[in-house]
Amino acid sequence: MREGQGPAVMRDAERGAWSLSAADFVVDTRENPQIKAHSGSVAKADRRFYAGRLRSRTASVAGSLRAMLREEDDFGHGFVLVPVLLALGALIWFSLPENVGLAKLAPLLCVFGISALLCRGKLRAWRPLLLAPAIVVAGTLLAVIETRRVDTVILDGPVTTNLRGTVLSREPDDKGRWRYLVEIVGTSEPTLRRPPGQATLVARSRHEPFAIGSAIEGKVRLSPPSGPALPGLNDFAFDAYFKGVGAVGFFYGAPHRPSDANGDLSFSLQMIARLSALRETVGNRIRAAIGGDTGAIAAALVTGEERAISRETVETLRAAGLSHVLAISGLNMVLAAGTFLVGARTLLSLVPGLAAKRPIKKYAAAGALTMVFLYILISGGAVSALRSWIMISIMLVAVLFDRVSISLRNVALAALIIIVWSPSAVAGPGFQMSFAATLALVAGYARWRDHRLRSAEERRSRLNLGQVSGPVVATVATSLIGGLATAVYAAAYFQRLPAYGLLANVLTTPLIGILIMPFGLFAMLLMPFGLEYYPLMVMGQGLDWMLTVARYVATLDGEWVTGRIGAAGFFLLAFGGVLLCVLRTRLAFAGAALILVGGLSVALDRQAERPSITISEDGQLVGLIAEDAIATNKARPPAFIFSQWQRALALESHLAPVEASAEGRVREGVDRSARSAPGAQPANRIASGNAMPYLAAAKPGAFICRKGEWCVGRSRQGWAVAVIEAPDAFAELCGRVDLMVAATRRALPVCSSGKTLVFTGRTLRQTGAIEIYADAAQPARMRVMTSFLSTQRPWQQHRRYDWRSDSFSSEPPAF
Repeated sequence: MREGQGPAVMRDAERGAWSLSAADFVVDTRENPQIKAHSGSVAKADRRFYAGRLRSRTASVAGSLRAMLREEDDFGHGFVLVPVLLALGALIWFSLPENVGLAKLAPLLCVFGISALLCRGKLRAWRPLLLAPAIVVAGTLLAVIETRRVDTVILDGPVTTNLRGTVLSREPDDKGRWRYLVEIVGTSEPTLRRPPGQATLVARSRHEPFAIGSAIEGKVRLSPPSGPALPGLNDFAFDAYFKGVGAVGFFYGAPHRPSDANGDLSFSLQMIARLSALRETVGNRIRAAIGGDTGAIAAALVTGEERAISRETVETLRAAGLSHVLAISGLNMVLAAGTFLVGARTLLSLVPGLAAKRPIKKYAAAGALTMVFLYILISGGAVSALRSWIMISIMLVAVLFDRVSISLRNVALAALIIIVWSPSAVAGPGFQMSFAATLALVAGYARWRDHRLRSAEERRSRLNLGQVSGPVVATVATSLIGGLATAVYAAAYFQRLPAYGLLANVLTTPLIGILIMPFGLFAMLLMPFGLEYYPLMVMGQGLDWMLTVARYVATLDGEWVTGRIGAAGFFLLAFGGVLLCVLRTRLAFAGAALILVGGLSVALDRQAERPSITISEDGQLVGLIAEDAIATNKARPPAFIFSQWQRALALESHLAPVEASAEGRVREGVDRSARSAPGAQPANRIASGNAMPYLAAAKPGAFICRKGEWCVGRSRQGWAVAVIEAPDAFAELCGRVDLMVAATRRALPVCSSGKTLVFTGRTLRQTGAIEIYADAAQPARMRVMTSFLSTQRPWQQHRRYDWRSDSFSSEPPAF
């Protein structure tokens, strides 16, 4: 021990044990058995103390968690989370690379379900933790059942054939063309071995429109629904599969009615034909009364027919953040039902003594319930319209039974009905954005209502100010909450956000709520009597003012191109937002934490490297990605695909290819943007007419093309890239370029060189669109990202079909 000092022995009042300060010892305790035994007892006491404190804190946290779970259950939020978990299970199953059948999922559901039922007594509080995975598995089972029930046959490849079928629906567009949904009866010249059940066909030639249910015949060009434009983007074949549409295309010339057509229709088809005819009649009368794009928008608000609106107007509304107005959503349905409810109740209250004797509010609710049912019949049945109709119907039924009409339980019940009937709807932006906005608005309303329930004195002191500012604050708050709730979905699916969407919505919401929808309802009620003209004029004036606001906001050029966001960040933001809206206790902080982590994930994704090369699924369009521009092998690339590339990669500048003449000259392409391309050269002569001298002259980030033969260029890493249309060029460039894309459908020789990575129409058919990155470990090596991990799913398996052998290939694509 230190000289003049003894060991420091202390009594710790909190621990209730003696302890010795180790700093006061300089001797080896192993030489003193008494000190050794005492220090061992002190260590055991410390361990017991800290173990006790750990158990105490664990029990405290567990008790707090159980208390919060019970409180959430008392609020009824356990039921609200049921459709969320079902939707999560459906999304998990749809995103799997392979099919997982009922034989594997049903036992898993039994395990979780029975385990949850066995949680009794003290373990009862933990039952929700076992019910949650059981509900998720139930969601996957619903997805399996719907997929088997639909069983849509999707066309395997483009083909020209003679088609005969029955018109199921029709819709005009802004150019006078007709778009038919046709049930295919037969094909000829050639006869398809695996024909789709239904196809969407556009008739461009002038003709007398075919009635719903009539037979139609003509020569058509059919193609399968397109896949994602880039990996991670929307797969249109998935949507088509669950809609029952197996092909898209157009008629060569005008279709005609078969001479031996049978006019007999089934009862269901007769009902569909009558509803479609009624819907078309209503739309025609609205468009005839108002005219122009204003009339087309008015008809879309009633019948859901949007194709008659010009593309320019649609883009203007989208840039201003008002595209949601075109969909028959909750706003439209609520305004229509609310206007009818208030109007009917007001009229009934004018009858002397009726309000005192009869429940006129319930009478008005019953009338509104009938009105929204008729509304949904002529609206086309979009997901947003169905969701709105179900929710409004639940609210009106709640009024009939004197229950709370606006609640999270009503939102959950509407979602539950849609998920059980059609689980595939949860994978689309319509369902997700619609329910996200509704959930956020209902949750915000509930919190605002709780905030208002204060002392009577405080409410009276604010009465005058609230009367003046209430409608303004409500309008701004509704637009702000709805915009924030749907922002992540707009960024994930459309890769862009309107910067001034809040301004446009604040200015137009009063127009929609006071002029557009109420007078649209009045027009529909008066239309059977032929008195709809003047209400439609008021509705049209409101729409004109709305378009004026939209054009002004669109000129501000405030659109944010967000680029593609990662799946992990999107899920965290979306699920965190749901928890933040649903939960009322401190558990809601978990939602805020998920939103924070998701935001950080999205921010990191934006800093990730862009791909070097992009290839469309048909090989016709290839892009070379520079830092702030994209060069393509087409002077005018297909707008449908190229616009998705620009938004997903957040690139605005387009560099058109430089044209190589047959005489060996290089000259600028048609697109003026080619003048700024790094590979653009002044008109000069190159000695040879083949592709290699042009490739040697090309600089990174540009294409040089000879029409109908080849395009050559270099990526920003220096990789030599060739897009081949002629077989001679294929043989010339094999082994001399790093990447070759054969866009031609003709047979090509095999490139046996290991240096060249080759993509043909056959390989791209199975992989879908492709992105190529530089490998992080070996920058000179290409890392290929395909759109599909496999093609085993029902909406993808048509990519493996071979019509020659009438079988499905089991071999993965070789590249």
